[in-house]
This record gives sequence, C-alpha cells and structure tokens, in this order.
Amino acid sequence: MSYHARNQALNGPSNDYHLLPVTDRQMRYARAIAEQTALEIPVEAQRDRKSMSAWISAHKPEDPSPFANYPTGKQVAFAEGISRSKRLPIPSECFRDKQLMSRWIDQNK
Repeated sequence: MSYHARNQALNGPSNDYHLLPVTDRQMRYARAIAEQTALEIPVEAQRDRKSMSAWISAHKPEDPSPFANYPTGKQVAFAEGISRSKRLPIPSECFRDKQLMSRWIDQNK
C-alpha cells in the first residue's frame, strides 16, 4: 500500500457519525414530516446526523402496514451472514419481528 493510499485510509470515514453533517436525504424527509405534522425542525436537530436521526425517529408517522414489524431485507441478509459464519440457526420467529431479529443479531455478532 502506498503512502498516499494509507494516509487516505486513515483520514477516511470514521466512527464519528455524531459529527457528520445532516444529509440532503435526511433534511428532505424531516421537512416532509414537519409539513405533515405542522412542526418546526429544531436548530439542534439540524447540526449533525445523529441529532437529525433522533428527531426523525421521534416524529415520523407510524406505518399502518401489517408488514411494518417485519425485519428489513438488510437485517435478514446480515443475520443470515452471521448464521452462516457461526453455523447458528436463526429462530423462525425472528423473521416475523424486527425487534427479535435485532436482538438475535446483537447477541450473535
């Protein structure tokens, strides 16, 4: 690895999610929520991704779909990767409840 590539890797993405600016996509979604609920987006929420994410989670509308509680495709794929690498079966109820799937992932990663 060259010096430039190594230096770029060290200065690349980090775990400083709370320091990253709000994305355009987050801002558009937050504005849509604010319009639907007649709320204002606080300045504190607009400072970083973590704060904006928390505001969105607190104010987004509930999904009335019967599948809203199912795990996402990414969640299932991640769990299946863990399952293959550790040779652990994923309990069938985890495929019907995203909270159970999340707990299973946290316990087995």
